[in-house]
Amino acid sequence: MSVANESISREFILLGFSDRPWLELPLFVVFLVSYILTIFGNMMIILVSRLDSKLHTPMYFFLTNLSLLDLCYTTSTVPQMLINICSTRKVISYGGCVAQLFIFLALGCTECFLLGVMSFDRFVAICRPLHYSVIMHQRRCLQLAAACWISGFSNSVLQSTWTLQMPLCGHKEVDHFFCEVPALLKLSCVDTTANEAELFFISVLFLLIPVTLILISYAFIVQAVLRIRSAEGRRKAFGTCGSHLIVVVLFYGTAIYMYLQPPSPTSKDRGKMVSLFYGIITPMLNPLIYTLRNKEVKGAFKRLVTRIILS
Repeated sequence: MSVANESISREFILLGFSDRPWLELPLFVVFLVSYILTIFGNMMIILVSRLDSKLHTPMYFFLTNLSLLDLCYTTSTVPQMLINICSTRKVISYGGCVAQLFIFLALGCTECFLLGVMSFDRFVAICRPLHYSVIMHQRRCLQLAAACWISGFSNSVLQSTWTLQMPLCGHKEVDHFFCEVPALLKLSCVDTTANEAELFFISVLFLLIPVTLILISYAFIVQAVLRIRSAEGRRKAFGTCGSHLIVVVLFYGTAIYMYLQPPSPTSKDRGKMVSLFYGIITPMLNPLIYTLRNKEVKGAFKRLVTRIILS
């Protein structure tokens, strides 16, 4: 029987922090609360952006895409993690592991490009305001969003295939909370240098290039905002861009730490916590950052609540 056929019938054990059982209850509470807030916050942004005509703009179109992405992103991992924490057998089927790997990778890569597109949208809105409606028309917004999703899923197909082709030789203990490429590569019984080099190259492509373009965009944005004479106008521009910049720092900072640092045995547990941060905490914080700092979203939410009460 081939290694691939052996793998199909195998259950993987997700170790997480099983060697520290005292952490399980606090982690369960954190994961559950974060997941509930993520579902509620992102669903609220999607509903408000779709139902309020004042938010039918490119900025909120991309924000809706980000919220949908974060909903799927967390749902691909958190429910299984909650089940495993409550169970004595912390297992996941081979098919479930493959699905987790593919979806988490696809949506993570999509978010890398989507945040870059959102920064481009802010650049055009602030630095080219008179041409904004011409440049960011509906068709172009759809094309940019589609390019992000297609790029993310295409990369996931390739990277997942390369990872799953590695022979495991009976190894089934994944030293992580969910199935992620670095954790699965450690199970292989052959040399993974080529796979690690490929992962590093893809990480540079999907992380460093977008974040470099974002920083360049914001350099021009800051210059343009400082030229605005109105203090209210500067405050509004910095408020809108500040929300996006916080999300960028949280997501790219943790992802770059995870994928672009040399592997080290001493950073094993730290890597788990970092991956939990960009996989669970960041999707929960995104809607809070965008709503608490955005008067338009808060106003649209109040109008929606009033409409529901009156009806």
